[in-house]
Amino acid sequence: MARRNRRAAGGEPRPLFGGALSYVERAGRRWAVRSISGSAATKTYRCPGCDHEIRPGTSHVVVWPTDGPGGGGDERRHWHSGCWRR
Repeated sequence: MARRNRRAAGGEPRPLFGGALSYVERAGRRWAVRSISGSAATKTYRCPGCDHEIRPGTSHVVVWPTDGPGGGGDERRHWHSGCWRR
């Protein structure tokens, strides 16, 4: 029997990728932040904070705005965890 997609407690669909999802206010916007473990990082990305590569196997965070015009997945960016904290 196939497994059903379960919903989170608030009725929202569960996130597609693992890692805790948190929200922060920064630069007058609300941002969703998800931690990605090294084992889940399979592609190379460029960090907008330092302009260096995030190599496969490196833990990092994925960040996207959740409010304002154009907010959402199209503005999703991968950051080194330390670059995002600064």
